Amino acid sequence: MKILLVNPFGSNWMEGKKDKTMAAVHMAPTGILSIAAYLIKKGIDAGIHNCKSPVEYAGTADVMSRVFSFKPDIVGFTATTSGFIDACRHAEEIKKNIPDVKIVFGGVHVSALREKILELFPFIDFVITGEGEKALEELACGRNLNGIEGLIFRDGSEIKSNGIRTDLCELDELPFPAYHKLEGFPKSFEAPLFNYPRSPSATIISSRGCPYQCSYCDRSVFRRSFRFNSAEYLYEHMVFLKKEFNVRHVFFYDDLFTFHRERIEKFCNLLREKPLRMTFNCAVRVGHIDDDLLKMLRSAGCWMVSLGIESGSPEILARHKSKVNFNDMKIAVRQIQKNGLRAKGLFMMGLPGETEETIKMTSDFISDLQLDDMNITKFTPFPGSPIYKTIHEEGAFNEKWELMNCLNFVFVPKGIKSKERLEELYSQFIKRFYTGKNWVRKFGPLMFKSPHSAYRMIRNLSTFLKIRKDFETKTRLPKE
Repeated sequence: MKILLVNPFGSNWMEGKKDKTMAAVHMAPTGILSIAAYLIKKGIDAGIHNCKSPVEYAGTADVMSRVFSFKPDIVGFTATTSGFIDACRHAEEIKKNIPDVKIVFGGVHVSALREKILELFPFIDFVITGEGEKALEELACGRNLNGIEGLIFRDGSEIKSNGIRTDLCELDELPFPAYHKLEGFPKSFEAPLFNYPRSPSATIISSRGCPYQCSYCDRSVFRRSFRFNSAEYLYEHMVFLKKEFNVRHVFFYDDLFTFHRERIEKFCNLLREKPLRMTFNCAVRVGHIDDDLLKMLRSAGCWMVSLGIESGSPEILARHKSKVNFNDMKIAVRQIQKNGLRAKGLFMMGLPGETEETIKMTSDFISDLQLDDMNITKFTPFPGSPIYKTIHEEGAFNEKWELMNCLNFVFVPKGIKSKERLEELYSQFIKRFYTGKNWVRKFGPLMFKSPHSAYRMIRNLSTFLKIRKDFETKTRLPKE
């Protein structure tokens, strides 16, 4: 049995224009790397194809060439909302040319929409909801379809669902992701500029699920369970990345990396007792940090800490973010910086209830915080999020899946007069931060603290200037 796992490109920053953002950030698809490693461990021949451009510009020839050469029995697609249509274009072409190949979709988008996917897209044979490793292995090994938890499939004209998977993976028993199957890893995959001190870098996701439920967050895959790798597993994962790929910096992309205090203490102790000379970034949540913890992280090699702040409006925060005290945000940022770590704030613009006043409050709040870096996404109402159920009551929603990537405004709250005005406010917001005294003062030293980022910026200067031009064009109000 042979399985080819495909990661569609999907995310296009600006509709109708070729995506240039990979010059700024291009991360490895950790999810399908983990599934591939699990299948290989079980004796299944698994390959990976990582798409480098949208079908709109590159067509389907590259994927078809890989399918013809690899000759898989099953082709599996991971599907974010913005990547789903691109995945469908590839899948339909595969079915047209090789009807016997089975097509399976997994990921957050199909886990949220479930049976609806097979109703709307006849060329998809199976949908795997939730955690994918065991279900895909059972499908590949020919297990009776009715006995595969999490599987949705066709039985004649009927669509059947086997419910939610309850037999979940023991995370410490999973092999490390199959990085070696990914062409160009790690040098072809770039982290966000000035978010790391040394390269190459890699991503680790060390937990699954979340006990909280924020209004905008889609928990369709791992739901509200919360499981995590042990400290020992994390340490050995870093050892593996350094030994096999000379990785020097790791991004832990966990929402709740510091949630379990004992795990972090053990992990930091291992890195101090047996140093790897690697650095790492992680995200923390208000309520799960203190000075002692931050000192431990710093001594173990932590370089930057991200904090999900979302909004500078107490009312917006109280409505959309679960169990967070607004005033604690300020304290947390100051704690992070006091302990010698860089503080990065994560924000979201355009949530239901947003107005021009709340956007200004957030911009003022960021200015007051003196953050070392920030990222602001455009609110996107994903199908599996709680807010999705009532989103049409909150404003104007253009549910075009290809644009639902947090890089485009597909939703305009009632408190903002138009999408064009929201784009203009977004532009002003970005410009205020990156031209403000705080960022200008910190940028010069960053050129030396992250020399590889400086090199990338200079090497891709023409591309970044084009991105800037596109950004200014996109956010400029039309003349009346």
